[in-house]
Amino acid sequence: MPRLAISEEFFDEYDGLEKHVRSAVRDAVRMFQQLTVDQLHAGKGLHLEQLQHPRDRRIRTIRITRAHRGVVLAPDDGSDTFLLVRVAHHDDAIAWARKRAYSVNSATGALEVRNVAALEDMQPFFEDKAQAAPTRLFAAHSDTVLRDLGIDEQTLRLARLCVDRHDLKLVAPPLMPADQHEVLDHLAEGFSPKDVWEQLITSRRPRSAEGTSWQPADLAEAIRSTPHRIVDVSGPHELDRVLADDFARWRVFLHPAQRRMAYVPSYSGPAQVTGGPGTGKTVVALHRVRHLLRVGGREADGRILLTTYTNAMADTLRQNLALLLGDADSALLDRVDVTTVDSLAARIIREARGRVPRPLGAAAERSAWATVRKRLELPWSEQFLSQEFRHVVLAQDVRSAEEYQKVLRKGRGTPVGPVQREQLWRAITQFTALVASRDTATYPQLCADAAALLASAGPRYAHVVVDEAQDLHPTQWRVLRASVATGADDLFIVGDPHQRIYDSRVSLRSLGVHVTGRSTRLRLNYRSTEEILVWAAALLDGRRIGRLGEDDDTDAADSLAGYRSELHGRTPSVRGRHSQDEELTALVEQVRSWIDEDGVAPSDIAVCARFNTLVDAVLARLRRSGIPAVAVKDSTGPAVSGVRVATMHAMKGLEFRCVAVVGVSEGVLPFPPQVTPVQVDPLQHQADLTAEHCLLFVACTRARDALAVSWHGAVSPLLAPVVHDALVTG
Repeated sequence: MPRLAISEEFFDEYDGLEKHVRSAVRDAVRMFQQLTVDQLHAGKGLHLEQLQHPRDRRIRTIRITRAHRGVVLAPDDGSDTFLLVRVAHHDDAIAWARKRAYSVNSATGALEVRNVAALEDMQPFFEDKAQAAPTRLFAAHSDTVLRDLGIDEQTLRLARLCVDRHDLKLVAPPLMPADQHEVLDHLAEGFSPKDVWEQLITSRRPRSAEGTSWQPADLAEAIRSTPHRIVDVSGPHELDRVLADDFARWRVFLHPAQRRMAYVPSYSGPAQVTGGPGTGKTVVALHRVRHLLRVGGREADGRILLTTYTNAMADTLRQNLALLLGDADSALLDRVDVTTVDSLAARIIREARGRVPRPLGAAAERSAWATVRKRLELPWSEQFLSQEFRHVVLAQDVRSAEEYQKVLRKGRGTPVGPVQREQLWRAITQFTALVASRDTATYPQLCADAAALLASAGPRYAHVVVDEAQDLHPTQWRVLRASVATGADDLFIVGDPHQRIYDSRVSLRSLGVHVTGRSTRLRLNYRSTEEILVWAAALLDGRRIGRLGEDDDTDAADSLAGYRSELHGRTPSVRGRHSQDEELTALVEQVRSWIDEDGVAPSDIAVCARFNTLVDAVLARLRRSGIPAVAVKDSTGPAVSGVRVATMHAMKGLEFRCVAVVGVSEGVLPFPPQVTPVQVDPLQHQADLTAEHCLLFVACTRARDALAVSWHGAVSPLLAPVVHDALVTG
């Protein structure tokens, strides 16, 4: 019986097909698996047909509907594995297929595709440009070096003609083979051939490969050597899992640039992976957990902590880890605790003392500081006092007045002398006594308490994997550091400083987390289109973003330089309305369009707003309009259909095909109470504004295919970089 594999290109376009075509695809694939190889080659059932004048004689088409054809790579070597690569309208499918050719990468053994016709048409342009250029992009690298990295003859000819990185972008996938283009892009970025080999080739290279050239014997072997781009559909159950489950498999699919990081046999200590939205950091974290479970790590049956920032993200991590492990390794899930750091801290305190103080909300904390401020007649605001306690005392684990007099107040813009520090310490002492008398505590206080308990009791995990690390407070880091013994593979950390929406300044080194030499950055966005990515990046408005905290210089700047997407689609929609009612009416029309015209499942659509009041209004309006909608905060599982609605903060770590960001109005972003007045603390003022920019950036980069941003009344100044005229319709 024939075996069918499905390529990444197919999945990229499948969910854009009309519903009846998707159903016909399922039927065609099931029929494919019921026929013999001889029947397929004879054209029985699916009408497997050869092309006229193809670039690759192995490419055939099969019938999906009267108007649609599937493009298939058929074996010509006696093997039984076929590859489904695309479904499109009849003429489009044939035109696409005639221009393509498949080959095997000589360094990795992976199957790869290129648009031969387009590359040949572009060569004269490159030749003319190169003749007039004094230097060329890859002049420093010999042909031998490039061939050793998997660059074949056609790609090599074009590489030798590239003058600058813009030329390389012109031949980006799907024109040039993706793996070869990634090699060239890394070289152009300044990576050495050795670094490129270690980062891109080693992890993909079959263990059976010898020497520098690897050629699989047949198509089936090449497909097996391409797990990062091809999935083998072994039967109808696998087909249903891949096609019918909203592409959940691809939410945990590991792309080439990520594989080396996730499957390093062992790190000598803490390791860190950073990268912009959609670069697959969370996927890397999930695969790292799987690797540690399978190899046993330091303890064959040791427990693993997989932690993140919010409960909604923890639920998603738990679901995706189960999906990644599958039925075969499902028992390994029992060894993994998936939770937030705050929940872990509460559990540690409860186990040690039998009870946990009630977490202190923002309003109650302000009230407590107001009481202390009035009692001591202090000149500082409640906001200043709270930030001093959070960013200095708790962050640096200051335990006495003597320590507070000596501590460096890094990041604080208002200087305080010895007498003022004495006053402040008195205020902090009274605040802690006041909240304790009410059996309450702030979340950082709870984490500080839990870290102290762990320091006495000893570690409880063999490994700790941290997602969304950029927003963790130093007290939370102390909990994690104390949860696992120092040594190989103790901490695996992923995060993105550009998604830091809480003002947590951290020096990992000062907390005993040393990642120097074990830190890597991802630069390729696998989720959002380039149009969404460029638009959203402009929202940061060139603001200086501090690094994740690799060393003691927590003010060192991070950068999105080289951050890009190879996916393309529609430009984000940006519209203003006169009133909230008009904005919600337009939202309903937009969501209906995504569902009815684009065929997007409601569960693949999200709507987010800054505050719960608008979230509740969105839920009510969608439901009243007959559109199923559920709140993300209710931790609804994937089986429940409905548009997901959440606050912007709750959208962290999530992703959807289509996202609507509503209520981006003046007075909401930035929200004045969240921004420290410049006269109170100029440094904190800038940090708070940056967090507001990052919050909007996070919300918009949850979108994969389509993004719609709207407001009512006056537009938020945070949209100024992308909205030059405040367009209001309705």
